[in-house]
Amino acid sequence: MNYTVDYDKKKKKAEWPAFINISEWKQEHPVIYLIPERCKACSFCINYCPEQILEFSSDINQKGYHLPKLKEGKDFSNCAECHFCELICPEFAIFVKVPEKQEEEEKQDE
Repeated sequence: MNYTVDYDKKKKKAEWPAFINISEWKQEHPVIYLIPERCKACSFCINYCPEQILEFSSDINQKGYHLPKLKEGKDFSNCAECHFCELICPEFAIFVKVPEKQEEEEKQDE
């Protein structure tokens, strides 16, 4: 038996099954996450946010501290993705998850 292999072809990424629409699960804007048990309401994330999108909520954690939340009328698209809230938080209670670039956007950049 004689088998021929074409090594010049590029390997393709595995395709998602047809019933899963991955675009529904991708984020378009950064998302701010808070670990309530760690927060001590120091207000650093609120005071030093360059876009001023955070404020104290009426929610309190187990320690009795008020937690930060997004201001009324603001959403995650207003986030500057600077991660300063992460850097300044003494308790590491807040972090920002930035969305991955769409494959289509990467292809356009090439």
